[in-house]
Amino acid sequence: MRRGTFRDETVDYAAVGATQAADLMHYPPERSLPAEESWRIGSGQARFESAGDALLSWGAQRGAGLELSDVRPAAGPMYSGVSFDAEGHPLAPSKLEADQRFDSDGTPYVGPGTTVRVDGRIRGMSADAELRVIFSIEEPRRVGFALGTVGDSVVSGEESFMVQWYDNDEVWFTVRAFDAPSALLYRVFPRLVRRRRRELFTRYLRAISPLYTTP
Repeated sequence: MRRGTFRDETVDYAAVGATQAADLMHYPPERSLPAEESWRIGSGQARFESAGDALLSWGAQRGAGLELSDVRPAAGPMYSGVSFDAEGHPLAPSKLEADQRFDSDGTPYVGPGTTVRVDGRIRGMSADAELRVIFSIEEPRRVGFALGTVGDSVVSGEESFMVQWYDNDEVWFTVRAFDAPSALLYRVFPRLVRRRRRELFTRYLRAISPLYTTP
């Protein structure tokens, strides 16, 4: 797992990386609402690789109807951080820094420390935000990353996206998040935070799962 240097924008919450905590659903960061969903999206190496590539080229966000702009890779050097297994135990760094990649329209792939502007509406609720890639993982059977809020969002927190190819050949897509209401409306009506999160999860699944691909 690789982390950014955090020289530029600073995230607006304290529990950086907490979406990887094994006990997130039971002990979320203070005042945050946790969420987690996993879906089986197929089987085999080809499914894993295509889903992983879609994920790292912002496929979940774009497929959810969010507009990306001002995608900026981190300035300065990066370093390989510590990765974690499914139980949250630290592992050795999994991959050395790779060359920057770009999708067909020239947008940089997900990379540690990258900042991005997203804009959109989720059933009338704002999804606008400045975000930063907290970490990215590229392993032979696991690919993913986490996004943390920098500012201009109705919530403060983090969400992680992971595609994993298990030994039984199944491929699963998991999204985990914790959101603390920051806008007044969401502090008064926290159920809106949950509703917003459920809709985002559904859209992410539809973006990554081949079950929803339009021929």
